[in-house]
Amino acid sequence: MTLSSARLERFARHIVIPEIGGAGQAMLAEKHLMLVGLGGIGAPALQYLAGAGIGRLTLLDDGVVELSNLQRQTIYTARDIGHGKAVAARRWLANFDDAIEVAISDARVTRDNASTLVAGADLALDGTDTFATRLTISDACVAMRIPLLSAAVGRFQGQVGAFRGHLAGEPCYRCFVGDAFDAEDCDSCAEDGMLGAMAGWVGALAAMQSIKCLIEPLTTLEGPQWGRVHLLDGLAPSLRSFAIAKDPACRACSSAV
Repeated sequence: MTLSSARLERFARHIVIPEIGGAGQAMLAEKHLMLVGLGGIGAPALQYLAGAGIGRLTLLDDGVVELSNLQRQTIYTARDIGHGKAVAARRWLANFDDAIEVAISDARVTRDNASTLVAGADLALDGTDTFATRLTISDACVAMRIPLLSAAVGRFQGQVGAFRGHLAGEPCYRCFVGDAFDAEDCDSCAEDGMLGAMAGWVGALAAMQSIKCLIEPLTTLEGPQWGRVHLLDGLAPSLRSFAIAKDPACRACSSAV
């Protein structure tokens, strides 16, 4: 892909980085990212994903904007309250960069539709807020052979992990958390609380890892460290990571290769 002079100027600060360059920026312009969840993680992540010049974004969320969201979901304003998050996010994106191709969906993710929803994406970024939904998305990504970045946040802690469970020897998100969380029974941020800036930190890291995933075949930039989870601590600021082993008995990925 050849970038126009306006796009070259817009992304000049990327292009001068040797690990990205013009070729990396052109590659980003040809990629399709599926962003599932437009809340505390998805909202700030979307800002940096759009700013990076990813050419095609599919935005998925079945919720509506509420007043309590504005403390951390940075793309929305008071005028968006009561409107669907997917619609409001598309409106923000159109104002930010109308050259990005965007599709939206307000479908609720289920086991029946998850594979159809993620089909065709080069990468799925999951910022949803229940284990059951995250496991459903992960299983669909394994089935459709799509890489997954899974991000979560609560109070002062967050995590971002990169998974390619459809490849031999590599784990999926289900290998990480197991089968115990398939039921919709986990706490939400409404009960536990969340520091708004913590969501921003996790969302920004998820966006940076997404960029690494999408240009990995071309660049000398260190990759997203597939099969590793990064843990972020906002109380005593720190980041540590650990590797996830592929579970040979995993019902999602053990027979997917």
